Amino acid sequence: MKKNIPNNFYIPQIQKRNRLARRFKYTTLAAVILSLSFLGFFLFDIIKTGTPAFQQSYVKVDIAIDEETAQNPYGIFDRDMSRLISRAWLRSLPQDIAANPEWIGTTQTFWALLNAEADQHVKGKYSRLSDAQKAKVEELILKEEIETRFNVIFFFTGDSKIPENAGFYSAIIGSVLTMLVTMSLAVPIGVMTAIYLEEFAPDNKITQIIEVNINNLAAIPSILFGLLGLAIFINFFGVPRSSPLVGGMTLALMSLPIIIVSSKAALKSVPASIRQAGYGLGLTKWQVTKDHVLPLAFPGILTGSIIALAQAMGETAPLIIVGMIAFVPDAVTNITSAATVMPAQIFTWSGMPERAYIEKTAAGIIVLLTVLISLNTIAVILRKKFEVKW
Repeated sequence: MKKNIPNNFYIPQIQKRNRLARRFKYTTLAAVILSLSFLGFFLFDIIKTGTPAFQQSYVKVDIAIDEETAQNPYGIFDRDMSRLISRAWLRSLPQDIAANPEWIGTTQTFWALLNAEADQHVKGKYSRLSDAQKAKVEELILKEEIETRFNVIFFFTGDSKIPENAGFYSAIIGSVLTMLVTMSLAVPIGVMTAIYLEEFAPDNKITQIIEVNINNLAAIPSILFGLLGLAIFINFFGVPRSSPLVGGMTLALMSLPIIIVSSKAALKSVPASIRQAGYGLGLTKWQVTKDHVLPLAFPGILTGSIIALAQAMGETAPLIIVGMIAFVPDAVTNITSAATVMPAQIFTWSGMPERAYIEKTAAGIIVLLTVLISLNTIAVILRKKFEVKW
């Protein structure tokens, strides 16, 4: 006999479930807000710290050029002024005079690069200038003989032990060459491996073990790939240490699992009816894969490859192991010369004692983040543009 249950019997339970649901909703919302707050604070601090590095201060000077000046430019300024001018600029002055011999016997006006301490003072930051030197800088500012310009040095020169003359150019070129080696090795090998495992390999214990190990390789610490690159490529095969070649080969090992997994997922997303239709027309498995399955899976493969490139570009640990943290003042022109990359250059600057390197470190992070965000944005755009929905 069915019992008569009052209508309000379930009301307390429903109210309790609703309270728990609201509590869970607000907890997850608070977690999202907290994570976005940390991210926003990080980006704000990086941009605030790094933006001044994209500006550099120069001072207007009049120099009477003679033979002695061309030989020894360090004695042409008084004591206070000489401690404001960059040593890098003074070292380059004889070369400029040699390139313009008509300057000798005349007075030329130059915009000389200020050193890091004077530049920091102009930007309103802490500097180790003496009171007399600070007064001199303020006097020159009032006379409009000091101006701040876009810091082309940062983007078009390599690293330097002189803070105001240190640039990111050699690291950018090193990263480009390293990524070219990485993708030229990882993409073809990874895509072909995925095609074999997904389309041609028999489904047995051996292939299952291989796929499990590939998935595990995608999750191991990246520094282990650096140790592997050091042991195999450098110690065994004798590949030049610190070169984009060994760095690219090491990052290719690290990128392979990601490319294989993403390529397999892209191939698996192609409906089986496409393959069956090809077989019904008398096509071979290779023809079906090459002419039908692979073109349809290409957007997913491309997206996975770009994401793997972005991840490899941001890696530091494996490249430190293979020596790509060397001091490189000049950009490399081939893949066998000693080079550095953007993450390693940022790591080097972060350990320098001069305060000017703090803003250069943050500026390098801004450049690296811009590249990584751009690559991920390109991957998303390409995926949406070429993605086929079934």
